[in-house]
Amino acid sequence: MSLTFSACQSTGKKSTEEQKSAKAEKFIGLQLWSVRDDMGKDAAATLKAVGEMGYKFVESAGYGDGKMYGMEPEAFKNLCESNGLKYLGAHTGQDVPTEEKWAETMAWWDTCIAAHKAAGVKWIVQPWMGSTGYESLDGLKRYCEYFNAVGEKCNAAGIRFGYHNHDKEFSTELEGKPVYDWMLELTDPAKVMFQLDLYWIVEGGKNALDYFDKYPGRFELWHIKDEKELGASGKMDFASVFAQREKAGCQYGVVEVERYDYEPLESCKKSIEYLKAQDYIDLYE
Repeated sequence: MSLTFSACQSTGKKSTEEQKSAKAEKFIGLQLWSVRDDMGKDAAATLKAVGEMGYKFVESAGYGDGKMYGMEPEAFKNLCESNGLKYLGAHTGQDVPTEEKWAETMAWWDTCIAAHKAAGVKWIVQPWMGSTGYESLDGLKRYCEYFNAVGEKCNAAGIRFGYHNHDKEFSTELEGKPVYDWMLELTDPAKVMFQLDLYWIVEGGKNALDYFDKYPGRFELWHIKDEKELGASGKMDFASVFAQREKAGCQYGVVEVERYDYEPLESCKKSIEYLKAQDYIDLYE
C-alpha cells in the first residue's frame, strides 16, 4: 500500500481529468522548527529552498503576538504561497492556567486563533505539556479539560486543535497507565486530535500500530521523524506504520528534523529524497 496524504476527499462523479488531478495532489509538508535558525536569518530564502525541495506545505513554529515569524498572518501566508507552499498548520501553545489565570489564557488563545484563521491554517497543535500533566492524574485531567476548552474555541473558528507528543507521555505512567493513553481517553475526539510523532513513540518504548488498533482514527496528523535525517538511523520501520494510515486516521504527514549530520536545509532535503525513494509512499506521479 502506498501512502498518499490528500487535501480533500472526492465527492460525486468526476471527470477522468479531475480524478487524475486529484490523484496527483500529494501532501507532504515540513515542520519549520527543522530550519528554525534559517527562518530567523532569512525566512524568504528559507521558504524558497523548502519549496524547491518538493515539500507541499509548511507547519510553523514561530508564532507570537498575533504574528508568524514577525509577519502579519496574511503576509506570511502569501510568502509561503509565492514559494509553492501551502501554510496549513502551526505549533504553539500555553501552559495549563490556574483558575485565576484562566480568562487571561483564554484571551491569549482568542488572539492566537484569530491570527491563524486569518492565515487560513487547518490546524493548531500544542507540542508540549508542563510538569502538571505528568505528576498526578488530577493534574493530567486539568490539562485535558483545558485542551478540550481550547479545541472548542478552535472548532468555532473552523480550525482543528491537537497535541504533539514526545517520549515522556509513553514512558511515564499514572495509576498503571501511560500518560498518552489517559490523554486519548480524557479528551473529546470532536475537540482534540493527536499529531503522533513516529520517532518519539519509539523512543518512549511503544509501538504506533498498537495505538492505531486501540484508538483508531485519533491520529489525524503524523510527524515523520527519525533520530536525524529520515532513514539514517536504520531503526525506524516507517513502512509498516504507513500501511496503517487509514486506520490511524492520518490526513497529513509532516517531516521534522531536529538533529542533523548536515546543515539543516541539507538534512531536510535528504529527508524528502529518502521519502521519494520509498515504494510505500507516493509523493508524486
